[in-house]
Order: sequence, then C-alpha cells, then structure tokens
Amino acid sequence: MTVIKSISGIRGTIGGKAHENLTPIDIVSFAAAYGTWIANNTPQATKKLVLGRDARISGSMVSALVANTLVALGYEVIDLGLASTPTVEIAVTEESADGGIIITASHNPKQWNALKLLNNKGEFLHDAAGKEIIASAEKNNMCFADINSLGHIKQNNTYNSIHIQKILDLPLVDVNAIRNANFTVAIDCVNSVGGIIIPELLQALGVTSIIPLFCEPTGHFPHNPEPLPEHLTEISETIKKTKADVGFVVDPDVDRLAIINEDGSMFGEEYTLVAVADYVLSHTPGNTVSNLSSTRALHDITLKHGGSYEAAAVGEVNVVEKMKETQAVIGGEGNGGVIYPALHYGRDALVGIALFLTHLAKSKKTCSELRNSYPKYVISKNKIELTENINLDTILSQIATQFSHENVSTIDGVKIHFSHDWVHLRKSNTEPIIRIYAESSDEKSSQILANKIINIIKETISS
Repeated sequence: MTVIKSISGIRGTIGGKAHENLTPIDIVSFAAAYGTWIANNTPQATKKLVLGRDARISGSMVSALVANTLVALGYEVIDLGLASTPTVEIAVTEESADGGIIITASHNPKQWNALKLLNNKGEFLHDAAGKEIIASAEKNNMCFADINSLGHIKQNNTYNSIHIQKILDLPLVDVNAIRNANFTVAIDCVNSVGGIIIPELLQALGVTSIIPLFCEPTGHFPHNPEPLPEHLTEISETIKKTKADVGFVVDPDVDRLAIINEDGSMFGEEYTLVAVADYVLSHTPGNTVSNLSSTRALHDITLKHGGSYEAAAVGEVNVVEKMKETQAVIGGEGNGGVIYPALHYGRDALVGIALFLTHLAKSKKTCSELRNSYPKYVISKNKIELTENINLDTILSQIATQFSHENVSTIDGVKIHFSHDWVHLRKSNTEPIIRIYAESSDEKSSQILANKIINIIKETISS
C-alpha cells in the first residue's frame, strides 16, 4: 500500500513490508526520532509526553509501540487512552509536557493509521521540524536510555472532563440559552472517540434529547469516515424522521465538524467555520484566517463585521501561524475545522458544537434559515490519483504560466483567482493525490471550472 511522511506526521496503511507501509518497525523508528528531537529541541524539558488515540482497530497496537518506545528513551508517558485530537492538545499544556503524539489517521479508512506530532504548546510541529524527524528516523541514529533511566507510563482518564469544562467556561458559550432552546440533537460519531466525549459535552451544555448514531468506539467505521455529504445519508434520514433540530457529524479524531439541517440537508462543511465565525465576530470584533482552499464566505463575513481576512497555506500549522501573525480571533479550515484561540490553537469540533449551538439558540432561526443567511458559494472538490511518473511541480508551474494573466498565488500549489471564481490545485499532505478545488456561486459553475482545469492537467500529463 503506502506510507506518507509530511507536515502532518507519518501516515500509512497497516501491514505489509517495512518502509512501504506503517509497520511496527516504522512506528518505533519514527516515535524514537520524535522523542530524540524533542529532547534536543525543548529548553527546560520535563521529559514528559502526552499520548492519545482514536478508536480505529490498529490503535491499541500502535499506541503500545509508541508508548514503550518513549519509555525506552526515558520519558514519562501520560497516556490518555481513547481521546480526541483536541483533547490531547489541551492535555499537553495542562501537563506542562514537552509535546505529544496522537495516534489517528483522521478521516482515512480503517486500514490507515498515523502519528500526529505536537510541540510543548500542544500545536503541530512546523515543516522544518518534521523534516528533521523524518531524516533522523531514516538514519536510525537514536540513542536510548540505560536501565536506570527508563521512563514509565501513567494512565490519565480525566481530560475529557477537563476539556469540556474549559469549553463551558468560555464567555461566548451560553449554556442557559442552549438549555432553554430545548434542542433535539442527532450525532454521528463514526464509532470512534466522538462517541465518548460528544454525548458528555451535549449533556453538559443542557441538551437532554440526543439521538446517537454510531457512538460505540469500536473502530469499525459504519461508512467512509470522512464527513462528506455522500457518506451522511443515514443521519440525514434520521433527522427527518425524528424531527431533530440539528445534526453533528465528526471524523474519527473529532477535529472536523459537519452540520446537518433540520430538514436533513447539509449545512455544508465549508460553512461550519463561517457560522461560528459570524457568532464570534458579532461579540469579539477582529480578524480571521482560513486556508487557501476554503470558501470566500469567511472573507465576506469578516468584512461585514469590520475585520480583516487572510488566507494561509493548507495545513493546520500554517493556519495557526497566520492566525498568530494577524491576531485572529477565530480561524480554521473549510473542512469543518474550527480553531478558537480563546480555548487553544487547534481544530476542535467540540468547541465548534458549543459555539454553534449558542449561535443557533440566540438567532431564533432554524438551522436551514441560519445557513441561508450567509453568502452563497459552492465548492467543487475533485482529485486526481498520482503515479510515480507524474511530475507535479512541472504541471503546477505550467498551469501557473498559462494563467499568468489572472491573479495567481503560488504559496501552496497554485491558486487562480478569477473575477467571481477561484480554483486551487495542490498535492495532498495526507494522500497520494492532487486536489482540485473550485468555487463559484452555484454547483454547475464550480464543476465546469473544475472540469476545465482537470482537462488541462490531463493534457499536460499526456504531453
């Protein structure tokens, strides 16, 4: 199958040959390289690291390998067990740890797993650090602790409650408003860690009518775990049958949030951040950031509230860096990733749910009415599988040249801004594909634009 080493960590399929897949050899090597890098690059190190995992089938095996590799390097490992990505991020700072590792392949199918790497701020490592760790793993030049300096593993199952309490303490989260709205909420947690923490969060927010779908953390995903409309037919039908007010869907590690309207239609994953930002900006004027592949609607909403919008390269670490640079009060990614600095600098579906429900309760609107109040854009999301003989850099360079008469950005692949539309081409950080995103005012126009660019790519490849 495959293994991918990138800014997002190391990700691959379980089983097969070493260095071609995510095998125990690769897991131990990469964990050791990370632990060594942390020791060499963390001033006043505590020799403490946080570990958590989603519920996918290979998780316990991968987590055990990682934990004991870190013990062999002399670390105290704070093992949260089944925990969401944002929960692990919060735990790093709460524990004053040197960093953390999250065992999750996010939205990838069950045969995949990954190691996501955090620094001592509970944020993802920068690209340069990731490259150093990859190089170190390939050289196998790590040095392990002697018998008297081995670390140990400490189990800690308190961080779901800590995470939820921090959300409840946010000034913009209004539990009374949510409770008084008497919402019926359907949830699809794809049989992973969301099934543990999201019902707890909703109950803490005063939601008493919860319709759970796929909330057993077995790791047996009942559908493709990426929260896209074509994968969410069951919760859509459930909402219509039960007359629920809203539906929430998360990916296996709970950093992406998709919302379903009361009529079973999609709120639109791109509009999760738009709606939350609208609410936050109405109470906390300021700037916003999203990545280059996200909807223009955030730009429009930000300007409406008197703020300034900036676009960052794709990747959470890039968005966070730009948010800090511009002092953004809210930001994230158009895949349903909400980053709210008042809580922490990480994509967090849980804080997204709390802020959205507050917004919905105070708006006195239905979900679909709230969605229709925002600028209308439609993004067509397409991809082309990469093969070894495809030189992506050459293709992107040729397309940038071909459209040089337009407004072209090359900070992350190639993004072409037309007068009323845009298209963004880039290599995925997590899969061997080229992503082609195109946005226009309606579905037909965005797909026509996407198809035009796809045909140009195919012609370039064939020539």
